[in-house]
Amino acid sequence: MEEQTAKFLNKTFMLSAILVVGVLVYFVGQMFYQQKSLDQQNVYQITVSGEGKVYAKPDVAIVSLGVTTEGGATVSDVTNKNTERMNAVIEAVKSLGVEDKDIQTTNYSLSPLYNYTEAAGRLFQGYKLDQSIQVKIRDFTKIGDILAQATAKGANLASNLQFTIDNPEQLKEQARAKAIAKAKTNAQNLAKESGISLGKVINVYENYNYPMAYSSAKLGMGSVAEAFPAPIIQPGQQEIDVTINLTYQVK
Repeated sequence: MEEQTAKFLNKTFMLSAILVVGVLVYFVGQMFYQQKSLDQQNVYQITVSGEGKVYAKPDVAIVSLGVTTEGGATVSDVTNKNTERMNAVIEAVKSLGVEDKDIQTTNYSLSPLYNYTEAAGRLFQGYKLDQSIQVKIRDFTKIGDILAQATAKGANLASNLQFTIDNPEQLKEQARAKAIAKAKTNAQNLAKESGISLGKVINVYENYNYPMAYSSAKLGMGSVAEAFPAPIIQPGQQEIDVTINLTYQVK
């Protein structure tokens, strides 16, 4: 009985030892594999970049038009006056071909007006109403006329005339293709000059400079009774810029 027990314990010990050795071999193998992967990632790779640029004319002009009315004794008084003028401005803009989808109210602010004196303190002076709309103009030949007609109908604020590209995705694709071609050429030249052999691309990173709207002019207006001549507008052009970084394995 004791002999059988001893044999059983010996077998158990041997199995445990084999299991421990197996576990150790597994973890050592994993550490070796991870270290090899890190070495390959950190040593045997290069990153090159290429820049692609496309130039295009803006196709949308954006301008802010506003009407400010102040001094109305009641809310109803100042609201009626301001609304009448703003509606006239909007109708003038629409009559020149601007669609409803391209006209957006961006500000509507009603506030009381006070005057401060040492003798009487705070005195109520009426109400002030500010209302602004943002207008997208797609026909650049009408920009000057829209500004002139809007002021003639009562707009006493026109500001932040800007130009942008409404849908830049197609231009972005063109710039990206140029950037990738340049990055590949740079990689081939670098490999040739340094004597290395390129493997496959293992990472791609893109940086895109979006064509932001830019201001062509900041317009100011005085009294609505003043004439506002139609200006000549020059939209210029915009730059779409894409940078591509390619990471290659080195053989």
